[in-house]
Amino acid sequence: MRILLRILINAIAIGFMVWLLPAFTTNAGNEIIGILVVAVIFGLVNAFIRPIVKLISLPITCLTLGLFTLVINAAMLLLTSWFSGGFLDITGGFLEKFFWSFVGAIIISIVSGILSWFLPDDRD
Repeated sequence: MRILLRILINAIAIGFMVWLLPAFTTNAGNEIIGILVVAVIFGLVNAFIRPIVKLISLPITCLTLGLFTLVINAAMLLLTSWFSGGFLDITGGFLEKFFWSFVGAIIISIVSGILSWFLPDDRD
C-alpha cells in the first residue's frame, strides 16, 4: 500500500511541475495516465539507478557539501524523460533541457517532501 502512495505522491509532484513549467509537456492521450506512467518510471529510476550514481559521485558530493545532489536529481529527471518514450517531453537543446530539469527536480523534491509529511509512519 505504501508503494502506491509513493507513486501517487510522485504523480502529484510531477503533475504540478508539468503544470507550472512551460518546458515540460505530456504527450499521452489521457494526461493523468501519462503522468502516472512517468511517476512509475521516475520511481524505478530513483530506486535502481540513483543509488549507483550517488555512490560514484560521492567524492564530488562531499566536496560541494551535498549540493551536487541537485545535479543528480536533474540527471534522474532527464533520464526519466528519455525512458518514458514521449510521455514526458522537455523542450530545447541539451543545456536548456538540463536547466529545466534542474528547476523541475527542485519543484518535485519540494512538493513530494511536503506531501510525504502526510504519509503514515510504518514504524508504529
